[in-house]
Amino acid sequence: MRKPDLMHSEWRCDNCGDVPPFHVAEHINGDIVESMLRRPAAPGTGVPFWCPWPLPVGWMVTGAGWAGDDRSGPRASALACSGPEPLGGGPADVVLIAEQPGVGLGTRFAGIPGLDPGHLIAEALADGAGHGPHAKIKAAGHPTPLWCVKSPEDRSAYVSEAKGMWLYAIAWPASAGYFLAEHVVLHDLSEGLPPELVYGAPSPYLQGKA
Repeated sequence: MRKPDLMHSEWRCDNCGDVPPFHVAEHINGDIVESMLRRPAAPGTGVPFWCPWPLPVGWMVTGAGWAGDDRSGPRASALACSGPEPLGGGPADVVLIAEQPGVGLGTRFAGIPGLDPGHLIAEALADGAGHGPHAKIKAAGHPTPLWCVKSPEDRSAYVSEAKGMWLYAIAWPASAGYFLAEHVVLHDLSEGLPPELVYGAPSPYLQGKA
């Protein structure tokens, strides 16, 4: 990543071109989430901040971040949750990402190439022709299909669209993707922060330390 300079006003990647910087909180609590939700955005470009609500038993919010700059505001959001692995194999982590087209935050965490996952969804549709989506959740009150896309073996990555933006759910280990089979309902925290949310130690995946 190259910082803005006299010749360029945007952060830049030698491979991807202009990219928004990613900001992640070192710790997590209600005040930190509220401060992220208060960041101004350009009119009509507000990014959802997805969170499972209610949280499954034993699960906690363990991180939050956003991609963008102070001029344009958030163009993507990320929220991490941690809890018991659905198949009983130990701890699990899930990162939920909402982003505008062309940001690339979701593909970065999913470990897949490119900035947008459209071609990977097309591949998933072709591979599973006639079998329907790989998972179904509710996002903002609407049934939302999720498609499992090819990712590194240490994780599973699901992609969809909600509120006119890409929606990613990336789970570690790969078997933690079964979390999405537990009747998950996603709530947009920008529409209200539940005071009952439980917070835990920072997720190493969102912090980039895993």
